[in-house]
Amino acid sequence: MSVLNLDDFAHLIERPDGGVRRDAEEWRARLAVPPGAFGRLDELGAWLAAAQQRVPVRPVERPRLLLFAGDHGVAELGVSARPAGGTKDLVRAVLDGVSPAAVLARGAGARPRVVDMAVDCDPAELPEEVTRYRVRRGSGRIDVEDALTAEEAEAAFRAGMALADEEADAGTDLVVLGDLSVGGTTAASTLIAALCGTDASVVTGRGGARIDDLAWMRKCGAIRDALRRARPVLGDQLELLATTGGADLTAMTGFLLQSAVRQTPVILDGVVSAACALVAQRVAFRAPDWWLAGQASGEPAQAKALDRIALNPLLDHGVTAGEGTGALLALPMVQAAAALAAELPVRD
Repeated sequence: MSVLNLDDFAHLIERPDGGVRRDAEEWRARLAVPPGAFGRLDELGAWLAAAQQRVPVRPVERPRLLLFAGDHGVAELGVSARPAGGTKDLVRAVLDGVSPAAVLARGAGARPRVVDMAVDCDPAELPEEVTRYRVRRGSGRIDVEDALTAEEAEAAFRAGMALADEEADAGTDLVVLGDLSVGGTTAASTLIAALCGTDASVVTGRGGARIDDLAWMRKCGAIRDALRRARPVLGDQLELLATTGGADLTAMTGFLLQSAVRQTPVILDGVVSAACALVAQRVAFRAPDWWLAGQASGEPAQAKALDRIALNPLLDHGVTAGEGTGALLALPMVQAAAALAAELPVRD
């Protein structure tokens, strides 16, 4: 196995083609509907054309919902409304087609795929295609110990890269990225606070399943303690993920970077995917040009990360369900932008 050098991504990732984007904007000006009448859909259509490197843009026909799953040891402190080790139930609901994400994915035509990176259960309890990339059973309690060993972090990061290659090779034209986790927002908020240089109280939110004031204080304390462990390793992004991230967040970061290499557009969901995007931006500053922020989740850490990355959420409906639901709600908007740019007649 070759040595993993994150600096390579800065050289491998290029921005979407600016010349194609200008051509797309000129094409839009020739449509029968006046420029500006579609609002932000015009901007999305030009962005997709640049990503696809073609004018007119192709309709989005093969979207994929990709959910990285993992339990986090910090959930033992009571920082989540869900019980520690409860990610298996979230995974099973998606696989059975009864979760909000599964319902929305069916409506949008996005094929769901769940990847178990660190679910706290016997792997035999889940299908083999789900557990194929599993790194460990649960990630470490980040307030007192590392989430992963260095070897586990590299394995998780490479798994994310491999998944990006698999989706690109399969013809996926847009990925909706989300997570299934208990304790994941605590790890994500720690990463964002560390990279933005803020205190725990500034980034501590209520989570997808809303927590009460006592749980919020426990969560704030856990992030504060994890921050003390994160700050000394800020110069090494992979070590930072190993220290205070987790297998699911590490794999998601690898996926985002390799998707940018493979020029696959991605819609981010909530605070977890925003945290991974922020880490990935530190690795390769051009990478965010391949991503959209699906929705504002109301988590203060997500708002801070997206502001730092300079991504403006497409939607703000107060949806806190997580699991990719916010990004899935934005998917029809992106599909509509592509369809309008591709199918409306052009004036002479």
